[in-house]
Amino acid sequence: MDVTTLEWTITIAATVAVLLFDVAVIARNPHEPTMRECAIALTFYIGAALAFGAWTWLGHGQEYGLQFYTGWLTEYSLSIDNLFVFLLLMAALKVPRQFQQQALMVGIVLALLFRAVFIALGYALIENFSWVFYVFGAFLVWTAVKLARSWRTHEEEHPEDNAIVAFTRSHLRVGERYDGLRLWYRENGVRFVSPMVVVIVALGATDILFALDSIPAIFGVTREPYLVFTANVFALMGLRQLYFLLGGLLQKLVYLSLGLAVILAFIGVKLVLHALHENELSFVNGGEPLHVPEVPSLLSLGVIVVTLVVTAVASLWRARRQEEREGAKNRFDGASIG
Repeated sequence: MDVTTLEWTITIAATVAVLLFDVAVIARNPHEPTMRECAIALTFYIGAALAFGAWTWLGHGQEYGLQFYTGWLTEYSLSIDNLFVFLLLMAALKVPRQFQQQALMVGIVLALLFRAVFIALGYALIENFSWVFYVFGAFLVWTAVKLARSWRTHEEEHPEDNAIVAFTRSHLRVGERYDGLRLWYRENGVRFVSPMVVVIVALGATDILFALDSIPAIFGVTREPYLVFTANVFALMGLRQLYFLLGGLLQKLVYLSLGLAVILAFIGVKLVLHALHENELSFVNGGEPLHVPEVPSLLSLGVIVVTLVVTAVASLWRARRQEEREGAKNRFDGASIG
């Protein structure tokens, strides 16, 4: 894929401009956004991603357009899981609703920075060591197995209790008062660190963990750094609005982890097949490539779309059935008391 310096410059400049606009809007008026605000912003970001994919398709070819859409959907689904952890984190750390926008904005900026670093490292590895695809593939399959085993205990996660957050709490004088992104304040002559510092540390630690999954996954879809970067950018844009728009619906996506497990396992197998196709390891087939089938981009896109649709429909169906059972039980209990 031949990406000009001008394209890179425009892409990075547009990303920075959108982030600065978001930061300026939030800083000027920290509040819980309305459903209308969230819907408009989310429509814009999704529309922009679809338009960018169409431009990539027309300007660079069908294959790269398919790779962008597949990578974007993969990263978007992983980001929604990240958003679920953010939801648990905000509740556990008791972040006031009017300041959650600011915390989420910090989390998104940190995610972009960490993913940029991991993208650079990942690209350097795959350019110099073709065997790294074996490592990426095995890691994704292992992650998929771990997700599948633990999906029933998703609500028991406590991201606020990780070691880095505990270290921050134990070594800083953390106060009780939130004051937006103000990181410290004085009270009765004593200087306290705002609890927002703990929130930022927790968000950063969470972002690093999710980057470890998302970057190998995206390199399983495309090896083009431009598409890897833009897929991540478009997947992260609009997450803040999605957080408030979906609200309790995120907790109803009970099969999300299983869906992600299927996607990660699929991409992991795809990476291993690609590694075998370009094999250079002397102890595998004498260092010669193996003639194994490679998964085309269109099939990858189809698998991911179908998995996400089935996951969402099954999750909402289960949530509805559970609500109906609880409603019937409450009516029965009420009739028994009467």
